[in-house]
Amino acid sequence: MTASDLPKNWSRALILAVRPNVDGGRFPIKRVTGEGVGVRADIVADGHETVAAELLYGPAGQEAESVRLTFSGNDVYEGSFIVGGVGPWSYRVRAWVDMFATWKAVFKRRVDTGSPQAELKSELLEGAALLKKALKKAKGDDKRALQEYVKRFKAGESEAALENEVTRLASTYDPREGAAESQPLKILVERPLAQFSSWYSFFPRSLGRNGAHGTLDDAAEHLDYIKEMGFDIAYLTPIHPIGRSFRKGKDNAPTAQEGEPGSPYAIGSEEGGLTDVHPELGGMPAFERFMARAKELRLDVALDVALNASPDHPWVKEHPDWFRQRPDGSIRYAENPPKKYQDIYPFDFESEDWRSLWQALHDVFAFWAEKGVRVFRVDNPHTKALPFWGWCIASLREKYPDIVLLSEAFTRPKQMYALAKLGFSQSYTYFTWRYDKYEFTEYLTELCQTEVVDFYRPNFWPNTHDILPPYLRSKATFQARLVMAATMAASYGVYGPAFELMDNEPHELREENKNNEKYELKNWSFDDPKSLKPLITQVNAIRLENPALRNNRSLLVHPTDNDQLLAYSKQDGDNRILGVVSFDDTYTQSGFVTLDLGTLGLPQDEPFTAEDLVSGERYTWRGPRNYVELNPHTMPAHIFRLSGRSEAHAAQQRAI
Repeated sequence: MTASDLPKNWSRALILAVRPNVDGGRFPIKRVTGEGVGVRADIVADGHETVAAELLYGPAGQEAESVRLTFSGNDVYEGSFIVGGVGPWSYRVRAWVDMFATWKAVFKRRVDTGSPQAELKSELLEGAALLKKALKKAKGDDKRALQEYVKRFKAGESEAALENEVTRLASTYDPREGAAESQPLKILVERPLAQFSSWYSFFPRSLGRNGAHGTLDDAAEHLDYIKEMGFDIAYLTPIHPIGRSFRKGKDNAPTAQEGEPGSPYAIGSEEGGLTDVHPELGGMPAFERFMARAKELRLDVALDVALNASPDHPWVKEHPDWFRQRPDGSIRYAENPPKKYQDIYPFDFESEDWRSLWQALHDVFAFWAEKGVRVFRVDNPHTKALPFWGWCIASLREKYPDIVLLSEAFTRPKQMYALAKLGFSQSYTYFTWRYDKYEFTEYLTELCQTEVVDFYRPNFWPNTHDILPPYLRSKATFQARLVMAATMAASYGVYGPAFELMDNEPHELREENKNNEKYELKNWSFDDPKSLKPLITQVNAIRLENPALRNNRSLLVHPTDNDQLLAYSKQDGDNRILGVVSFDDTYTQSGFVTLDLGTLGLPQDEPFTAEDLVSGERYTWRGPRNYVELNPHTMPAHIFRLSGRSEAHAAQQRAI
């Protein structure tokens, strides 16, 4: 090795780590417009030099803005910024030795220890030389002020070097010689709906009058009902033509009887495929009218995209090589033993013509995006090639940066996380299968208090058209799960009308509703007086009125002395929400909740108000330990808003 092998540029500052990052920067962290990014960097330098650092950030391809990082101890530097418009952003850290601050620290010690004036004059000349470097960048009044300081330093005025203003000027115009930079880290900035949303899933074909097959015009009329409940997203199960070959009958029977509609997930017939609308739903004209009505109501529409085909899909004849074939030439149908889906052919993402297949599937999303759809629920994405999603989603976002994609991947945790890293905005979760206080404490901590929160956005569903959990056995459990889903996660959804009408007759063999709507038309009684619609409407209003419920990263579980009670809080500034739910739908449960008052920003020794936003009752609490009681026959959950005395008074004045 020779001198020619030495580095051309090097820095005395060493940036060891920058957080947050996802897998060392391989994947972007996620934020929505207007959200903050708090950055922490571990930075060291040799000796006792003073390190300076700044955060550079902005939309990809644009000139970066900067903010200085502050030292928080133990070689950690912190700063933050707010992201703006949707699209790719990036951030990086720049660090260097602050020569003037280092010089000043030593000079001050010399002054404090009584160094001779001659020695101080010599040191001041060194300080003046450093200020001259800053002069090269300074302009206007700041430049004139620096010139004056240079004169005072040369004149031997020690007090000039100790003034705060000279430190500010030297820092502002520091030449940043020998600066080191971290690698750029990526941010995917999405619109707020990607983080905070409420979904209402339904089958438009069940909305017909007098048992007739419903149309999208019927569904358009139903949008008012969805809007009244306060949902953001009307989510349509697949609306495409349904195959006739091997069509499934009622209760997933292998053979359909005359007039049975079949599963909407068996997509494709002679009427068209993934970019067509079932004629019985009214075809594309009805869809366009549906979209127009949704726009009037300011509702987003989500389409359920299931990337599979029935044996009758046009692509089966046009592109048989897009499907996995058996040695005898037949196409392998979908299976999830013991379940068999003879009416569904999965695509072969590794076929010899995979490039054409990938492009065609990408174009399905693009087709509907051109029709105004910007939200997609993707069926079983974990059964499709992961590299396809990485390419497809990135390509779609180049033209449609406002799309929101929900991953319906009930699979292994790391695979669910992988899909999130590859670009899915939200994901279904294991919320549906968490049953007790300890399971929820562990799971909520994982989702909201670890690095997972930077890339994985949970969407909590108490039920789906595929899943009826065994705990949904009474009105109290429906109420409790509604409150939990809507207040634990910033995004949640329900399969309606089954949820608000508490359709909970279980299937004898499977964890789903008996007489599943996937295989038949249902006749729902939306005016049922027992409907949970009033409570759903109230809970959605509470979500809109309380900014704390729009985020996930502030969630904190609080101890209770009763294992049947779960307590958790979320906050945004002085907006604090405390949820308390009972797992017992039979007996009244009571106990004490121990709050982390410091984290919540509440007084330790003064009273504060706990207002139940569901019942309207107000309680005066004091200290961390407070009593709660829940009667499942009245309401199995509290949604408290916690306010300090001065905050509560200010709120009352605003109300007046």
